[in-house]
Amino acid sequence: MIDELDCRGLGCPAPVLQVRNILIKEAPDSITVLVDNEAAVQNVSRFLEHQNFQVTTEIEGTAFRVIGRREDGVGTSGSISSAPVVKESRGVKKIMVLITSIHMGHGDDGLGDMLMFNFIKTLKEMGPDLWRVAFVNSGVSFTVEGSEAVPILKELAGEGVQILACGACLVYLHLMDKLQVGEVSNMLDIVTSMQLADTVVTI
Repeated sequence: MIDELDCRGLGCPAPVLQVRNILIKEAPDSITVLVDNEAAVQNVSRFLEHQNFQVTTEIEGTAFRVIGRREDGVGTSGSISSAPVVKESRGVKKIMVLITSIHMGHGDDGLGDMLMFNFIKTLKEMGPDLWRVAFVNSGVSFTVEGSEAVPILKELAGEGVQILACGACLVYLHLMDKLQVGEVSNMLDIVTSMQLADTVVTI
């Protein structure tokens, strides 16, 4: 059994995938994972917590040590979930919206910005069938400090819609410390969400 899983230098979603593989193969009562960015810290921590581990984090130079210890009396019976968080839809259907840019459509960027903001404002009209809204690439800008979309997204989150922000995108764009709404996510979350959704709308 490994003492420490070194995931430094690995891009999303490799750290979570490696942790999942260890849990499946070895079913350890504790696991220590080394990562080198805040997105990986949050993704690995959330995954371990979903698998009934108590998680602590230590900083070691430029790296982070994520330590998971299984709660007493809680085993690994059953399958390991692919996604750290799975929430049921509030409605009959599960609609996932994937927002990949700050612009909607091609052409004038100013017009595209206005259209995308109006689209986000109108998402609530999907009602209880709206299940998850995931943001990737420049789309994560809607979830951070200074975005006019933050109050709208917070309202959706308060109604039970899960807001996911790509952690690798936040890190790349230097926005991790500005996140205001939603959960730091990874590509495994997003792909699994697509698989579970009844309908995926990509903008």
